[in-house]
Amino acid sequence: MTLCTILSIGHLYPVDILADNPEVIQEAAEAYYEKLFQRASSSPEFFSIPGGEKVKLEDSCVCFLPVYREDPKYKILVLKDPQAKERVLAIYLNQSWWPIEDIVKTADSSREGLIQVQTSGERIVLFVLNSIIFGMLERSSANDTFFVCHSAKESAKIFWRNGDAVAFYTVKIKGSLCDVNTSQCYLLPVLDTVFVRRKYRRCGLGMKILHDFCQSFVTEDALGISCPISADMYQVCQKFLQTHPEEQDRLWEVEAPGDWSQRVSIWLKIQLEPALSESELQIVRTSPCHVQAQDDEPRCLDAGQMNEVQ
Repeated sequence: MTLCTILSIGHLYPVDILADNPEVIQEAAEAYYEKLFQRASSSPEFFSIPGGEKVKLEDSCVCFLPVYREDPKYKILVLKDPQAKERVLAIYLNQSWWPIEDIVKTADSSREGLIQVQTSGERIVLFVLNSIIFGMLERSSANDTFFVCHSAKESAKIFWRNGDAVAFYTVKIKGSLCDVNTSQCYLLPVLDTVFVRRKYRRCGLGMKILHDFCQSFVTEDALGISCPISADMYQVCQKFLQTHPEEQDRLWEVEAPGDWSQRVSIWLKIQLEPALSESELQIVRTSPCHVQAQDDEPRCLDAGQMNEVQ
């Protein structure tokens, strides 16, 4: 933020003020954690959640969570709900406990629209959207789709709207490794994970994300979307490709690393499906680009995450 921006705003949020050094953030949390339980018996601390209820900070509900997939040693300190341990109430940052909703806010008016994730604070916002808000709070109990933690250098953009982080998408860059356990590299840019917060769905954000993705790689002849693509995402793709016919030949549903045997034209599939029999549809759906993602790998879209066009 510029000095003028800082002077013109009041309350700041973690993304606005955190040191751009994950080690500093973690060291501060570890020091606080150690002191917290040294004085827990004589001077217990409490966190007030919205609504006025107070939660005692004790060992059973305060713990560290890893932020990055390939670097488990970097963690953040969280407070879990004593009554529902799968629910995170707050995160300790900048010498204070912050409610989850404050973590995904900004006071910086220049953060508006799709912004590339760069700072440590923005990485934490991405983690909260992915692992806590989607993974714990807004994910349907009937849906087994989930995203694993992103890497520390994941190419990602967060959609900011009126001071709130409302969506994100991540991209596998052409030439980047498919996995730490392989030497294979992506052969084209691939839209890998997408999430839109529940209250912001059906607002056209899926269309904006697809358009931004395509505009970010205007020199590429082919762009991928990780398979399997949900039915809701196909509806977004259909509307987008009808609106932007110039992109119809560029978008492919792909399995890593994305060679030609691992691609299916999204536009062609949209055109063919109404005319195909159920048995023919099954052949298309079980082609190499329609294998189910493994449980320990990120899936592109959760059913219901991209239904803004309806």
